[in-house]
Amino acid sequence: MDATDQTAPDLAMIEDIAHQTRAALPAPWIGAAQQVAIRVEEMADPALLSDLGMEDPFELTGLYDGVPLTQKSVMDQPEEPDQIWLFRRAILDEWIDRGNVTLAELVSHVYVHELAHHFGWSDDDIASVDRWWE
Repeated sequence: MDATDQTAPDLAMIEDIAHQTRAALPAPWIGAAQQVAIRVEEMADPALLSDLGMEDPFELTGLYDGVPLTQKSVMDQPEEPDQIWLFRRAILDEWIDRGNVTLAELVSHVYVHELAHHFGWSDDDIASVDRWWE
């Protein structure tokens, strides 16, 4: 294969990896995870970064936007669906900097970390799904 024919992973590839990660979740989590939209953008919006008190868009690889299940009430009227945002350029930058993980491993890790905010998972819960350190 000629390296000059290769391109960087696009938004669709990052989204596909996140969908594959969701599909591979253990049974108790899959149904609720499917209720959280997956959104992939090139970079975090400057207004979002400002809201988070961040300046460098490369520091934000993902974000959970919603109300965690541990805080939801049947009386709540949702304005928007819960979403997990993945930021392609920041993910690719971290992937290159690390150099010791596959793109799928990194995207899965970011996705599971953001999903943990939705579920209110502890570190042990996260570790049961994402064996990142192995």
